[in-house]
Amino acid sequence: MKPLIYSLHSGNLYGTERMALATAIGLRDEFETTFVAPAGPVHEECRRLGFPSIVFESKLGYLRDVRRFFAGNREVAAIGTRVLHTMVCELWARLYGRACANIQVVHGGASEELSYGRKKWLDRIDAKQVAVSKYVRERMMAHGASAQSVTVIENFLTQDRVDAAPRRRAYSSAGVERVAIISRVDPIKRIDLLFEAIELEPALRAVEFAIYGTGSEEQLLRARALAKYPNVKFEGYRQDVAEQMAKADLLLHLCPEEPFGLAILEAMAGGVPVLVPDSGGAGSLVEPGRNGFHFRANDAWSLAHQLQVLRQVPAETMREVVAQGLRSLRTRFSQECGIAQYRQLIHECLA
Repeated sequence: MKPLIYSLHSGNLYGTERMALATAIGLRDEFETTFVAPAGPVHEECRRLGFPSIVFESKLGYLRDVRRFFAGNREVAAIGTRVLHTMVCELWARLYGRACANIQVVHGGASEELSYGRKKWLDRIDAKQVAVSKYVRERMMAHGASAQSVTVIENFLTQDRVDAAPRRRAYSSAGVERVAIISRVDPIKRIDLLFEAIELEPALRAVEFAIYGTGSEEQLLRARALAKYPNVKFEGYRQDVAEQMAKADLLLHLCPEEPFGLAILEAMAGGVPVLVPDSGGAGSLVEPGRNGFHFRANDAWSLAHQLQVLRQVPAETMREVVAQGLRSLRTRFSQECGIAQYRQLIHECLA
């Protein structure tokens, strides 16, 4: 078994960490993965899944922690999510004269500079970079990354997660009455756009909107909802969010600059259609009218119109959209497809 070091910038269990674990699961027949991450729940999940992990406490500690993998192995695969990770692994690979598949996975989600601006530095050491969507690749190139160094490998759901997802009952009547929003409540996520849409189309006050997540704007927007929009509920963070989503008629995504949007795939797995902006990584996941629906990004009029249309949409249309979403998970967003691309990239680097 070849060693694989998967270095994470966070010890949480958000999309980046869940995708790292899914990738390691898919590669475990060939690679023995050790995770290196700051303290957090990801380490407990590693233990549950049978992966060793190291708590990353400082830059110097990280330098020391990964050294032994290069000292004791002729070939090493290294996947990281910070420039630091890839630079350190390149240092040890050169000092020990080791073959190294040194790959940076770029998920985005922070500021433009933090997410994409520093990635161009990795071109100087010819490191390979993976963008999780075409949108992420475009933003990386806009900040100076070389097109030749960036490969798009989209996020995916493991088949186990698809099979285990709580499922919404089949649509038997027309129209959308309950809408879920799963998102951080931060300015970039544009939760405020929903309030603008309701102001423009008062009939949307008959629709129930439930927002799952926390963030810097939560208290402000919660107070605004209590004062003027009683049909909009802020539920905060909930561990049973998948079960709650399965009770909704629609997942609404509002961020126009989302790098990917893993919740969109999770909605497809749960049999819940999605309405997303026509921009960013989220927009690229949806073929409008087939596996979901679009509205014009940052346009409250367009959002209000699409929500009104979906209040009348026939049950047959929704059932077909659900079916197309599941097909997307079996093909474009399948574990088999994603793992095959990661495996090929690693082998090319080691060749």
